[in-house]
Amino acid sequence: MKHWNTLKPGESFVAFFLIRRVESKTTSGGKSYLDIVMGDAVGEITARLWDSKQEDALRFTNNILVKVKGSIVEWQGKKQVKIDKIREAADTDGVSIQDFVPTAPHSPQDMYAELLAYMSRIENDKLRETVALLIEEAGESLLIHPAALQNHHALRSGLLYHTVTMLKAGEKLAQVYSFLDTDLLFAGTILHDLAKLDEIKANEIGIATEYSCQGQLLGHLVQGILKIEKAARTVGLDEETTLLLEHMLLSHHYEPEFGSPKRPMFPEAEILHYLDIMDARMFDMQKALSETEKGCFTDKLWTLDNRRLYKR
Repeated sequence: MKHWNTLKPGESFVAFFLIRRVESKTTSGGKSYLDIVMGDAVGEITARLWDSKQEDALRFTNNILVKVKGSIVEWQGKKQVKIDKIREAADTDGVSIQDFVPTAPHSPQDMYAELLAYMSRIENDKLRETVALLIEEAGESLLIHPAALQNHHALRSGLLYHTVTMLKAGEKLAQVYSFLDTDLLFAGTILHDLAKLDEIKANEIGIATEYSCQGQLLGHLVQGILKIEKAARTVGLDEETTLLLEHMLLSHHYEPEFGSPKRPMFPEAEILHYLDIMDARMFDMQKALSETEKGCFTDKLWTLDNRRLYKR
């Protein structure tokens, strides 16, 4: 049986989904409908339950499993699901919510061990102690936390996966650009998104639910700098190294419209930005292409400036 993400417009299916986000809306004609983003471990898709009732909005909420009978339709160049029937999953269906959570492709324990191995290679004792203190404070949340509500690495253990992948790529680039300070590069990479643990709320199975109050008011760049300031002071890291590390976090989004008031002002900060954006784009490309048949184009990807990708 074909997986739902390979179906073409007009084809029908029956499948189980995890509701990621749901919103009750009204058409221009005044009729209510549910706008649902649902998915499984493979991907997600927008669905519409037309002519919904008030009780539907109460029953079908975020992070519940549902059984859906529907068909694929196309709207503004993108696939959607027109829901014909929907109900909550029952115990007798034999499905588990863990099987519907997108998960990083590697064991979180293995990735965590890799992260600690890179940290141990930081030769500056006080810098290593600063990173170690922040990793210790992060605790077990780092093992399962997603890196986003949606888009790149919005999956269980996504934050750890994103960080370790960047460390591996950064290590290779440091072999090419041998003048780079790997102490700063490894430390900045490990810490660049760590404050997402506080910016984004996630449940016990690794699903992001919403931005925290601090996350909305400050964002993970500012939150990360505050954490570095406190940890550096605790371990006695020198002022210049602290400042360089803080600049790496502050500038890694590069543009003011993406949250960075300063662009990178030294090589390790510049490399960090490109490691971050490269890993994000490779993730988005791989995900979109995995949901596309050979010889076809993906839907437009707004994270890639509305480009379509070709599946070769």
